Amino acid sequence: MKNEMRSLPSSLSEAHAAFLFDMDGTLLNSIAVVERVWREWAVDNGIEPTAFLQRIHGLRAIEVVRREAVPGLDVVEQAAILLQREMDDVDGIIKIPGIADFLSKIPAGRWAIVTSAPRPLAVLRLAAAGIVPPEIMICGEDVENGKPDPEGYLKAAKLLGVDPTQCVVFEDAPAGISAGERMGANVVVISATHSHPIDTDHLAIDSYDELDITVTETGALCLDRANVTAR
Repeated sequence: MKNEMRSLPSSLSEAHAAFLFDMDGTLLNSIAVVERVWREWAVDNGIEPTAFLQRIHGLRAIEVVRREAVPGLDVVEQAAILLQREMDDVDGIIKIPGIADFLSKIPAGRWAIVTSAPRPLAVLRLAAAGIVPPEIMICGEDVENGKPDPEGYLKAAKLLGVDPTQCVVFEDAPAGISAGERMGANVVVISATHSHPIDTDHLAIDSYDELDITVTETGALCLDRANVTAR
């Protein structure tokens, strides 16, 4: 038996020039690592961890530490400590369902990664998940302003040589969703790692198996619903 198929929103059914992906929660699931490292840091610094873990996603570590404004903490030093802890822990990092097949359908030079993670951590996590990064990858240190500012996505579009409004941004966190919206791109929300649904008007999917890609003769990328067998 098949799930009832619904058409994509018209804006997503159009031809697009490139796909831009966040990393954590969008290409790979690193929740186990993030919760171990950041929960310990929160407890060590007198921050209630449950609510804290809900407000860190999609942001650079230095921005999270600065926002918490714990008296006496050196923001740069703490961000470096957190980076090292995350570099030392890759246990449990896995691909988001369906991403390997989905990426294999995208021609080279038509997709990029835009992540708030520093480059060494991004490379390590992608390798742990078995994902080969594209040529263009914008990381936390490559921008002056992190998400929700669209700077990273705009840089990726420019390096790919495409109009930002002709891109689809794949995101899982409110900060990244806002960045995609602010640059005028279409957005798809990946909800595979969400414990609670995000309130969004964008298409939300649990797995990339729900989508299919067609590449036109001119090289444009078209999204469509895939046939998903009900479980």
